Amino acid sequence: MTDRLRTGLFAGLVALLILGTGFLDNWNLALIILNYGLISAIMALGVNLQWGLAGLFNVGIMGFVALGGLASVLLSMPPVREAWAVGGGRTLLGLALGAVVILALGAVYRRMTKGRARNIVMLVLTIAGFFAYRAVFDGGVMAIEAVNPASAGYLGGVNLGGDAGRDWWWMPIIGWPVGGLLAAGAAWAIGKVALGLRSDYLAIATLGIAEIIIAVLKNENWLSRGVQNVTGLPRPVPYETDLQADPAFVQRAADVGLDPTTASTLFVKLAYAGLFAVFLIVLLILAQRALHSPWGRMMRAIRDNEVAAEAMGKDVTRRHLQIFIIGSAICGLAGAMMTTLDGQLTPASYQPLRFTFLVWVMVIVGGSGNNIGAVLGGMLIWWLWVAVGEYGPGLMIWATSALGEDSQLKADLVNSAPQMRFLVMGTVLLLILRFSPRGILPEK
Repeated sequence: MTDRLRTGLFAGLVALLILGTGFLDNWNLALIILNYGLISAIMALGVNLQWGLAGLFNVGIMGFVALGGLASVLLSMPPVREAWAVGGGRTLLGLALGAVVILALGAVYRRMTKGRARNIVMLVLTIAGFFAYRAVFDGGVMAIEAVNPASAGYLGGVNLGGDAGRDWWWMPIIGWPVGGLLAAGAAWAIGKVALGLRSDYLAIATLGIAEIIIAVLKNENWLSRGVQNVTGLPRPVPYETDLQADPAFVQRAADVGLDPTTASTLFVKLAYAGLFAVFLIVLLILAQRALHSPWGRMMRAIRDNEVAAEAMGKDVTRRHLQIFIIGSAICGLAGAMMTTLDGQLTPASYQPLRFTFLVWVMVIVGGSGNNIGAVLGGMLIWWLWVAVGEYGPGLMIWATSALGEDSQLKADLVNSAPQMRFLVMGTVLLLILRFSPRGILPEK
């Protein structure tokens, strides 16, 4: 079977599954799967660049996705003016003071000769800087979090569009690449420290740092409301209520045999799908061009044999840092999109199972090192994840229908139906590794 035919069959299968969900069940569910599948495909593309192109084992995907979600809030939400008035300036001053202390420590470390004097200066500077930073920062944070904590208690964002930010509908879209930039900045800081480690230590480091990022989002209420969540994020697409109040839209919905509520729901989801598809196509084209460029061939050479690449004069650590930043930025972009689609930021929802393990399954099943395979794998695995959760309980009831109503085995099987997702994902992964270890679309 040729590569083109295999790719076409894979794409056809994914399209058939989503369309089949619409025709056989309902289009609302099909479009939900499509939207989250497109976002998952973007995440898988970012991880595939890191692993498939450079061999970097990043298990901190969750942290970069969460940073993208934070950027979406900071760009799309309106500012809480009272919070800014009582503590915004002081909080920013505290953060600036902390940054100055870190820069000063770096300057001392570089310019002073190694020895006891340098150690003492750095120790004194660290202690004094820490207490000065906390003295300024803590007061501002307490003042901000005391401002109507039931609905605010944080600084908000920078969307000055009026009507709760809805007038500047384009701000959420700007927040998506900003989410990528925020994740890229974090990846740069992490990579400068961790990319010199062996692959297993890199995995441990990225996993730990991702958990730290989530812990910060859960506890720094002034920044993201913590576990109280930020809700009601503005949209880049129309609101259902606005569409339902538009006589022209209502008439067009009636012309195709839909009630205004159903039509508006489907229209909004289709609008999101169009936006996400544009970003995915652009990223895929750029990733393909990079893969087949001299830079891409160099990255694969480094992946296959770092020692030989270094002998040829390649700066392996620098190249690893480049691809680590690019892949993390793509994951941050996807995280910002997901937060906009959800309409809320919920730090407690960021779990390694969804935002790390499942993304890795997408890459492995689709084909590590093949960008198109990673994208299609992302959409296939997401459909499977949703389908098992949606239809699994009913399937289990049907499968145990021959057992008596008082059967303990039947009760246990029906009650365990929600866990079928994990069983199916593990089974799919094992089958792929056994019969097609390079994925459905292997690297060319």
